[in-house]
Amino acid sequence: MATAGSDISTPRSTSPSSVFSGRSSHTSVASKRLSLSLQRRQSAFNPMSSVDIASIEQRMKMAALDGLRGYAQDHYGEVKQDHTTEYIPKSAAGGYQVLREPLWNKGLSFTPEERVSKNLTGLIPHAMENTDTQVERCMKMIRSRSTPIDKYLYLSSLKSQNLDLFYRVLIDNVRDLMPLVYTPTIGDVCLQYSTLYTRPEALYISIKQRKSIRTILRNWPHPNPEICVVTDGSRILGLGDLGVNGVGISIGKLALYTGAAGIHPEKTLPIVLDAGTANEDNLKDPLYLGLRAKRPSLDVMQEFMDEFMEAARDVFPEMLIQFEDFETEKAFNYLSRYRDQYRCFNDDIQGTGAVVLGGYIGAVNLSNVPLDDQRLVFMGAGSAGVGVAKQMVEYYTRRGLSEQAAKDKFWLVDTKGLVTWDRGDKLPEHKKYFARSDNNGHQFRTLEEVIEYVRPSALVGLTATFGVFTESVVRALKASVDAGGSGRRPILFPLSNPLTKAECTFEQAVQWTEGTVIFASGSPFSPFAVKSGDAAVTYWPNQGNNVYVFPGLGLGAILAKASKITDEMVYMSAASLAESLNAEEIQKGLIYPRIERVRDASLVVAREVMKAARREGVSMLPEEQWVEWEEWGDVALTKYIKDRVYDPLK
Repeated sequence: MATAGSDISTPRSTSPSSVFSGRSSHTSVASKRLSLSLQRRQSAFNPMSSVDIASIEQRMKMAALDGLRGYAQDHYGEVKQDHTTEYIPKSAAGGYQVLREPLWNKGLSFTPEERVSKNLTGLIPHAMENTDTQVERCMKMIRSRSTPIDKYLYLSSLKSQNLDLFYRVLIDNVRDLMPLVYTPTIGDVCLQYSTLYTRPEALYISIKQRKSIRTILRNWPHPNPEICVVTDGSRILGLGDLGVNGVGISIGKLALYTGAAGIHPEKTLPIVLDAGTANEDNLKDPLYLGLRAKRPSLDVMQEFMDEFMEAARDVFPEMLIQFEDFETEKAFNYLSRYRDQYRCFNDDIQGTGAVVLGGYIGAVNLSNVPLDDQRLVFMGAGSAGVGVAKQMVEYYTRRGLSEQAAKDKFWLVDTKGLVTWDRGDKLPEHKKYFARSDNNGHQFRTLEEVIEYVRPSALVGLTATFGVFTESVVRALKASVDAGGSGRRPILFPLSNPLTKAECTFEQAVQWTEGTVIFASGSPFSPFAVKSGDAAVTYWPNQGNNVYVFPGLGLGAILAKASKITDEMVYMSAASLAESLNAEEIQKGLIYPRIERVRDASLVVAREVMKAARREGVSMLPEEQWVEWEEWGDVALTKYIKDRVYDPLK
């Protein structure tokens, strides 16, 4: 019998609420099962359940962005402008006309007399500052920015307001600021150009307006530019096809023509040829500023380039054209096609080759490896790699080797391995010059295999692949050099830009070679100190940046009025760079001048380029001018150059 405290329940003792609760629980479970069953059935009969909605939406967005869909792509109209732009001359400008023109604005450097004559009273603070104070303010603002892009944007803003001050800041602080106006920061700027865009800084020539190129060129506000940097954005640094965003590289390069060589900013012209892009990210970006189309065929692009070159010569007959960051096949083709007809050169091929050769000349002197024992492996066989190697072949032919004997000192490696005639693939034209035929049918697929086979004294990287010079690769290079005799030093040039594409770092190179390496990179590295007991040994990196060559080469060609850029002029830019080091730099074991002395180096390069133009018979300067210099020598020619360079606020 159950008691009051019993756990045993009987029908009589069960409460109504307990019964309801139990039924409710059973009903809830059943409902859930039914719901899941219904969902499964509905899903099975739902025709949209297997459709990728996100993919459809993405295609619809792309279609909405494609404003050229359905139109003929091979008909081009010509822009007809009914009048030319009339600009106020500097002598007549006053007030905000002066302050809003960066070429005329002097900020707080205007004298009291200028403030009165130009109607500036009250428009700027009632303070007059010297250059040092203004530069100090700018540098304080730059240092307050947290990221390189933010620093670049501040400098870009300064440049748009006061060119003299911008270039004074750049010239006086070139070590800190060159990485911001050029590599590595300019790579990030190009990647984001369409997002960062606030104002035009260049000429943007679309293939859609190819019949209007002369009109577009005449719209440039500054008469008679002397140097133009043109790109189609198809191979920007190691970042690939950036389309119209690649215009940042033209802008950055020309800032260095002014900062490093003193070409007046009014005489520079950045241009991008917009023929579309193969970059899917750009095509999908609603903010992308370029032609939203795939690139045309090489034949169509060749026609477009022919039209541009002809129009540029017609409108600006004295202008030197520098080709920049065209993809490899086009880079070689354009240089070969135009070099004898126009004032032009390719910095990726000739400039990179010259600056690396200039460093290599110094490196050979420090390496203690005789010329006969020098063997070079190149990792990377694109336009830069082949261009550099060809420049270095000339170094050996000038020292008595036949062209074939000089060429035999070079082994080029690409993504398929050692470049040979019999490895089974069709070699691009530019690789054939260095293709090996002495491999006895054996193919070397990896860089390690090539080093073991060649036993090189130097390793050069132009791959745009970070870390491809591994510890095993670098140690193998050192071992091959050590095997030749004591006191010998390996030469290691990881030259790819930006830093994220460098084949190895300076610290790695020092550690993996026990400090014996002779090192040069494309982007800047900091000195590296190694402790030895209580003392420390500081190792100094070299930056084989094209800025040591192209500004001086351009300045020399402009001042010599060269009708074309010859191989001799390019070679002399390298040879003179190698001779421009001072005693302190030599004692530190450097192979390039300190970047703070880049203007000194550019002056030497420009002088020797001018002399080479004279020897080659391409200088269009009056004969009596050369007779005077040939009487008085370098002193007179150097003074001539110095008198014509832009050195603001001095």
